[in-house]
Amino acid sequence: MTEVAGRRPPITGASAGEISDSVRDLVNTGLLRPGDPVPPIRDLANTLGVHRNTVAAAYRILVAAGVAETRGRRGTVITSLPDLAGEAVVNTALADLSSGNPDPALLPDITAALSGLDYRMRLYGSPAVDPGLARWASDSLTPDVGRAFEVSVTHGAVDAVERLLTTHLTRGDLVALEDPCFYASEGTVRLNGFRAAPFAVDAEGPEPRALRAALDAGARAILFTPRAHNPTGVSLTAERARKLRAVLRRYPQVLVIEDDHLSAISRHPYHRICPPTTRRWALVRSVAKFLGPDLRVAVVASDEETADRLGRRLRPGVTWVSHLLQRLVANLLESDAVAGQLDHARDTYAERVDTLRAELADVGIGTPFPSDGFNVWVPVPGDSAATVAVLRDNGWSVRDGAPFLALANGTSSGIRVTASTLTRRQAREFARCFARAHLAGTGPVARRTGA
Repeated sequence: MTEVAGRRPPITGASAGEISDSVRDLVNTGLLRPGDPVPPIRDLANTLGVHRNTVAAAYRILVAAGVAETRGRRGTVITSLPDLAGEAVVNTALADLSSGNPDPALLPDITAALSGLDYRMRLYGSPAVDPGLARWASDSLTPDVGRAFEVSVTHGAVDAVERLLTTHLTRGDLVALEDPCFYASEGTVRLNGFRAAPFAVDAEGPEPRALRAALDAGARAILFTPRAHNPTGVSLTAERARKLRAVLRRYPQVLVIEDDHLSAISRHPYHRICPPTTRRWALVRSVAKFLGPDLRVAVVASDEETADRLGRRLRPGVTWVSHLLQRLVANLLESDAVAGQLDHARDTYAERVDTLRAELADVGIGTPFPSDGFNVWVPVPGDSAATVAVLRDNGWSVRDGAPFLALANGTSSGIRVTASTLTRRQAREFARCFARAHLAGTGPVARRTGA
């Protein structure tokens, strides 16, 4: 703990509120720093001349506010903001199979689209959602949703997920997450003081028993990816969706969020897991993966109350998403030429992913998930970081699977390979290098049958 003139920083107060405020003041002035312990409850109670329940209540306030955390026998310590993972910075000296980027050659020409954009400046007080984008959302989402819904627009899928969770939950609430899951989902949960309840994913999607266990543990929200799950590439099957709906019928109070980030270029149909009994739900469709990562726009279809909660945080004239971006996205999505480009992108990504899996299979390396999109999950024995390092030394940049774990600080047994720009020749060279890397230093890879 930071000391002042050889003493602990003085905590003062006679009530729980006063004591917690005193600690927060010490944190804000730098006299208490992340990792510093606060005094044991009994010691501080004796020092202040208050009942120990008063100090315990003050510490609960600090934990609820995210200022401190309890570490069991190690006591209560001041917290810091968690370090959150992002997509890897592209290392131009290596073959990039790690950044998670789409192929720029398969994205629409944004410059040409901007030059032909019919846009008039919007002023404060304009409707939050562009009419053209709202029209596209209604036409495209109605067949999938199958019930009445409201349309909201957020600054991308991650923004949508964070707003949805924070409008429904409080610190300490449990969120059911796929394991592995998209790193930003795990980061959002930790950053906002929620707790993760992982549920396993297999070749058909979330495992029903695992999801039920997470919900029985008290999860108040579920976040999952119906198609092209990142990092495994799994897409939900119709039969698995039916089983998940059966599970969720028993939990009508749970918020269900679906992050359908690859909707326009997935090779699989969308299957809905929300039963009619689900009261709070949201289907999020962003455009970054197929129109361009810098187009930070996501369309959210949701029930009326959820849309109202989102709307209070995306108010016209205050925090709305740029109408220029919305109009551009609407024009692109409604363009027949762009629709043809998206069909081509879907077929190209599918071919590249299938080629990589086939080349890996030829050298005895199984990929257990039927990949959709442009990522492939490759299991490795032991610590995946060793495999990542060996491949890097041989000129290949891949993504360690550790950041995709639903519970942080775990050890992954897989890596994510982004095949969006991979040629057939590169796929063959990578597979052979991967096999040699294991034979040379990271141990043999068991032969598995690809799903």
